[in-house]
Amino acid sequence: MDLSSWPAGVRVLVRNERPHPGAQLRIVDPGGNRCTAFATNTPHGQLADLELRHRRRARCEDRIRAAKDTGLTNLPLHDFAQNRVWCAVVSLALDLLAWTQVLALAGHAARRWEPKRLRHRLFTIAGRIARHARHTVLHLPEHHPWAALALQALTTLRALPDPG
Repeated sequence: MDLSSWPAGVRVLVRNERPHPGAQLRIVDPGGNRCTAFATNTPHGQLADLELRHRRRARCEDRIRAAKDTGLTNLPLHDFAQNRVWCAVVSLALDLLAWTQVLALAGHAARRWEPKRLRHRLFTIAGRIARHARHTVLHLPEHHPWAALALQALTTLRALPDPG
């Protein structure tokens, strides 16, 4: 790489790694290995520490994207205090989504779903709430493709111990 036109002190770190089992390889991956690269102007530091910092930044950007999908794209209200409340509600929704994915959803795919996919697959399942013998019963449609996952998530959440 020719870095002569880049600012002084910038270096590009390239790592050739074996992808995890089941990873989708790209056509440009040489010999079944994945090449990852990032540029940094940090003058010193071990490669592993710099890469960990870079990956954490990517996770932060994923959370920012999820916040925008959840309602932080536009501030819908006119007053500063009202928009502050809106931001608090969005933050609460993000926390609920994150903890629901960690505690209730099984499977790697369901835990990594974006908010939009969660809305379209799980939160839009039409259910009926009925009361019978002093118990509240949720009826989910059997034909819905994600009803089993939603039922399993609710069962997992109910089985958790009371935090208080």
